[in-house]
Amino acid sequence: MSKKIKNGTRKTIKEKRCVYYDGYWIRHYDVQTDSLATKKQTIDQLTKRVFHHLEPGINTPGNRLEEIRAIYQNETNPARKRVKGAMLAGALLNRGSDILTMIVELEEAGVSIEPDNELLRTCGECFMEALELGNNIKLATGGEGIDELWGEPFKAFSMPMDAFFESRYIKIAQTMNEIDQITEILIRLVNPIPGFKQAKSRIMALGHSAKLACETLRSDPDMFEIWPEFVAAKESLEDYVPDVPDNPAPEEEDRYNKALELLHEGGVFLVNLATVRVPIPESMNEFLKKCSNYKS
Repeated sequence: MSKKIKNGTRKTIKEKRCVYYDGYWIRHYDVQTDSLATKKQTIDQLTKRVFHHLEPGINTPGNRLEEIRAIYQNETNPARKRVKGAMLAGALLNRGSDILTMIVELEEAGVSIEPDNELLRTCGECFMEALELGNNIKLATGGEGIDELWGEPFKAFSMPMDAFFESRYIKIAQTMNEIDQITEILIRLVNPIPGFKQAKSRIMALGHSAKLACETLRSDPDMFEIWPEFVAAKESLEDYVPDVPDNPAPEEEDRYNKALELLHEGGVFLVNLATVRVPIPESMNEFLKKCSNYKS
């Protein structure tokens, strides 16, 4: 019996430094000093990422916080209040980032900031309230998963940096597992269908490159090779056309069309997982059910 690998084990694999979590060797990055400056840099990156993946129009500047708060509190229509709550959450996240920027600038100027400083407490309160309002926000692509994504800036603020990055590796492992599940179900879906024989290699290429893109920071020089490979695999699957027989029977044509629709939908799912980099279990289970129904 092989010895079980402990989470957190580090190893160099083909010149790539890796760390092991929940069945996956994930690209490892050194944790920088646990300073406010490091937290600010990390939170800035996370904030840009979450706004990129969330519904448009909610990236409210922090200096408009009180304005949007009053508008949100006075709204009575549930649908509009939901959107205004998302806009308020955006303003709170930006206000927290703004305060943290000022604190870091004060420290760089030689002003010592104690952990119980009022500005630091206010900053934490902004991130906390933004997190509480996260149920008002939707992903740009729809589906769930917002809590995992939206909560990361608050985690980076409130947790030691090594603990925060450990939590990220766990989420990446979970995301990789979902990528593998989608890849496997797509291959099993198209394998029995005549005319889809060339799809398997494209599915495998996208699944492989999706995991590489998921584990790699955008600032990593290796991304200059990984990202083009990922986009090329994505476009290859998008452009795939099966070898459909001439003049198929209506039911056979419907079978091909539905299989191709599921293939493209699965490709979009793989792309979303690679870019959001958090698991989306409810949406994944719905897609797996669609594939199962098709096979039945």
